[in-house]
Amino acid sequence: MTTPDYDLIIIGAGPAGMAAAEEAHRQGLRCALLDEQEEAGGQIYRAIGRAPLADERILGQDYYHGRDLLEAFERSGVDYRPGTTVWGIEDDLSLDVSREGVSQRLRTRRLLVATGAQERPVPFPGWTLPGVMTGGAAQILLKSSAMAPPGPIVLAGSGPLLLLVAAQLARAGVRVEALLDTSPRGNWRRAARHLPGALKNPSLLAKGLGLLREIRRAGIPHLKGVDGLEAFSRDGERLTHLRYRQAGESRERECRTLLVHQGVVPNVQLTRALELAHDWDEAQQCWRPRLDAWGETSRPGVFVAGDSGGIAGAQAAEESGRLAVLGIAGQLGRVNTEARDRLAAPVRARLAPHLAIRPFLDVLYRPARRFLVPEDDTVVCRCEEVTAGELRRIADAGCRGPNQAKAFCRAGMGPCQGRLCGLTVSQVIADQCNEPVAAVGYYHIRPPIKPLSLGELASLSDPDTPTRN
Repeated sequence: MTTPDYDLIIIGAGPAGMAAAEEAHRQGLRCALLDEQEEAGGQIYRAIGRAPLADERILGQDYYHGRDLLEAFERSGVDYRPGTTVWGIEDDLSLDVSREGVSQRLRTRRLLVATGAQERPVPFPGWTLPGVMTGGAAQILLKSSAMAPPGPIVLAGSGPLLLLVAAQLARAGVRVEALLDTSPRGNWRRAARHLPGALKNPSLLAKGLGLLREIRRAGIPHLKGVDGLEAFSRDGERLTHLRYRQAGESRERECRTLLVHQGVVPNVQLTRALELAHDWDEAQQCWRPRLDAWGETSRPGVFVAGDSGGIAGAQAAEESGRLAVLGIAGQLGRVNTEARDRLAAPVRARLAPHLAIRPFLDVLYRPARRFLVPEDDTVVCRCEEVTAGELRRIADAGCRGPNQAKAFCRAGMGPCQGRLCGLTVSQVIADQCNEPVAAVGYYHIRPPIKPLSLGELASLSDPDTPTRN
C-alpha cells in the first residue's frame, strides 16, 4: 500500500484554510495547502499580502486583520501550492491536481475542504447584460487593483456585504448614485424574535449600524422596499438604465454599472463531487454539507471548515478551521481526547457569538422570492440560455430534478458546471412541482471538477511526473 504524502491536505487558502494550516503545524502534522489563486487570502482577504490601496481606511480594519493570519500561515512552513487546481479526488483520498498545465497525484490521510462561499445567483430581467456585476466583483477590483467600475454606479440587493461595498466605494471617492434595498419589508418583523441571539455579538451589530450611518453621511440615497428590479439597454449593447418599483411607484434611472448582491452561499461543488451528505438549509436558502462538531462529513476522514460548511463569516471560518484540525490531530493520535477538548474549548468560545447572530441575519437578509424563484422570461442558466419559464415547462412535462433537467434542456451542462444556476434550477423545479427543495435535490457533480486540457489529463500517466514535488 502506497504511503500517503501528507497527514492532511487543505483545499483553499482563505481564512479557514490559513488558520487550519497554522494549527496543523502546531500539532505536528505533515500538511499541504492547495489553492487555485496565486495569492493566499481567499475572497475575504484577497491580495492581503500586497494590498495595493495606499489608504487603509478604504477597505477597513477587518480586511487588514488578514495580515496577521497570513503572517502566521507563512511562518508555519506548510507545503503551500498556489495556482493549483484540484480536479479529481479518489476514494482513498488521492487528489488529482494541476498546476501550470501539468497534473500530478497527491495522497493524504485526511482532507479538509475550505473552499469558502460564492455569491448567490441573482437572476432577474437583464442580469446578463454587460455592466451588471456582483458586489463581490467590485471588491475584487478594489482589493486586487485599486480600481472601481465605471459610473454611474448603482448597488441593488440585500445583505451586509452590499452595505460594506457601498461604504468602501464611498471611502475611495467613488460616487454611488443609489443603494436599492430589495429586502422584503416583513423581514424585520420576522427577524425580531432572533434578536436575543444577535445581542450575543454586539460588536457585529455595531459594525452594521456604523455602515448604515456611514452610507447616510456619504449622501448615498438608500431606497428601501425596492422590487421589480430590471436592467435594460437603450443602445442594444450594454446596460444603460434600471427600472424598479418603490412605494408602489415605478421608477427609472440611468446606470452604467449595476452591482447586485443577494448574500452568499456555500461553495458545494467539491463536496458534491465527493458525494457527501448535504442538507437543505431553509434559513439560509442553500445546501450545506452535513457536519459533526469537529467538521467531519458523512465520509470518514473528510472535513469541511469555513463558509463552505455554512455561512458564518470570516472570523467564524478561522475558528472552524482550527477546530477541524484539532479533530484531525485527535484521530491521528497527535493529541489525546482530553488535550484535544481542552485546546478546543477557547476556540468554541470564540466561535459561539458568530453562530448566535446567524439566525437574526439569515432572516433579516433573506432574499425576496423573485430572486429565488424568478419570473418566466428570466434567464437562469447563462451558459445554455435556459429561462425559468422553460424550467417550469419541463417540470410540467415530468422533469422532477436538476439532473433530469440536463437531458430536458441542458441546464447545468455549460462551462460553469451548474455553479451559477444549480441553486436556482432546484428552487424553480421544486416550486413548480410543489415539492420541498430537499426532495428535488441538486446536480450530480462528476470529475473533472474543473475544466482541464487533454495535456493535463495525459500528464498524470507520464512516468516522469512525480506524485509529489
